[in-house]
Amino acid sequence: MHPYIHARRTPDKPAYIMAGGGEVVTYRQLDERSNRVAQMFRARGLKPGDHIALFMENNPRFFEICWGAQRAGLVYTPASSRLTAAEIDYIVGDCGARLFITSKALEATAVELRTLMPGVSARLMVGGAIDGYESFEDVVAAFPATPIADEVAGQDMLYSSGTTGRPKGVKTPLLMEKIDAVNPLLDFSRKLYEIDENTIYLSPAPLYHAAPLRFNMTIMRLGGTSVIMEHFDAEEFLKLVPKHRITHSQLVPTMFVRMLKLPEAVRARYDMSTLRCAIHAAAPCPVPVKEAMIAWWGPIVWEYYGGTEGNGLTMASAREWLAHKGTVGRAIVGKLKIVGDDGEELPAGESGTVYFAEGREFAYHNDPQKTAESRHSRGWTTLGDVGYVDAEGFLYLTDRKAFMIISGGVNIYPQEAENLLVTHPKVVDVAVFGVPNEDFGEEVKAVVQPRDMREAGPDLAEELLAWCRQHLSAIKCPRSIDFEAELPRHPTGKLYKRLLRDRYWQGRGSRIV
Repeated sequence: MHPYIHARRTPDKPAYIMAGGGEVVTYRQLDERSNRVAQMFRARGLKPGDHIALFMENNPRFFEICWGAQRAGLVYTPASSRLTAAEIDYIVGDCGARLFITSKALEATAVELRTLMPGVSARLMVGGAIDGYESFEDVVAAFPATPIADEVAGQDMLYSSGTTGRPKGVKTPLLMEKIDAVNPLLDFSRKLYEIDENTIYLSPAPLYHAAPLRFNMTIMRLGGTSVIMEHFDAEEFLKLVPKHRITHSQLVPTMFVRMLKLPEAVRARYDMSTLRCAIHAAAPCPVPVKEAMIAWWGPIVWEYYGGTEGNGLTMASAREWLAHKGTVGRAIVGKLKIVGDDGEELPAGESGTVYFAEGREFAYHNDPQKTAESRHSRGWTTLGDVGYVDAEGFLYLTDRKAFMIISGGVNIYPQEAENLLVTHPKVVDVAVFGVPNEDFGEEVKAVVQPRDMREAGPDLAEELLAWCRQHLSAIKCPRSIDFEAELPRHPTGKLYKRLLRDRYWQGRGSRIV
């Protein structure tokens, strides 16, 4: 259950392959290089429980660093490569990282960081070095490729993407286990997804996000091979499946939408028959989108609902979903509790805040208020999502509580309008949220990324509004539509809705988080 085991058994097997650059890292190389990294960490005075931070794109050195930290008992925080210097400075300071690693590809931001991050004692750069940074390759090459004497399992501490506010670090207890100890994700991966040493996993998302990071490391624990896309492209994903005979992948709904909107001739060009399991999560998937994916790929599409916090998990196979369309599954970690505004548990079919009971403990690092807000008086924890369970225990999400629109005293969750609008053939992406209204407090606004920006204008807006009125009750429909060439969506699929919404609330006091 660790790359070092596979380095002994199948040393020349690829642990991972960079899809665009073509670099192959074998299990022997991963084992030796992660040992050198762990040796370097100890030589720099880092002991179990200390923190490091990574600021990198999908880079071939990424997993060598993570496995080195894992072998040294460190807490490692990968941060989004899209963040600004000020945002990185905040995360590095908040997590208490003592060592910082970035890449030459992010040089512009790295230059700004030279005068920031006062708590960092060492700064390294992959792929070349600039003033203020040591060459990662040169530093690591000086150390032996043998294990450190005091190996103990470290772990990640990830930060939320900040879609509803400032990023918050999710902290779980460091258990100080053996580096090859089994964890729950390993069991799910083997039993539900049938991941093993024969798995070839296509990873299209940024590695600093929880699911790509943890699933890829699980593939390497189990002896499979990961194919890492440097950037997601819909047709390139389809090309890579037959090229590498991909068996498993994990995607987000926006990736499904991008692939489904390719011309039919392009979609039909690629053989997807080796793909046995396509997992998706991170955001609700509109029912028509998932129906189309299952019709295309077959009943291999799995869905789960959970968060970086790891406080609970639901799961649904394609067959379960087809019998309960719109569900994100039944709980397999923790127990679902739907809670009303009065704090009391609601019966099946009634919508409220989604809590998990008996799940994994977590806290928001350095933020006791946010931690307290995530807790129920009975000890249950929530990610802030809203939904309901049916009589069979299947969970259906309706929205995030923070995005609720209050118009004339009526609560409106925008997910329904978003899910409808994104299925329109002229729409690529959409965000729905509340904007100021003098009479009702808020009104429903949609911002649409059209398939062809040349069509943006009053005629398309009216066509989309009529589409909404045809399928939804009037109160849920946008009152107006604006157009953008591209929405501020995180590569992991999450939408930075607050960045759009804040434009409409400038100069006003807002009740919305």
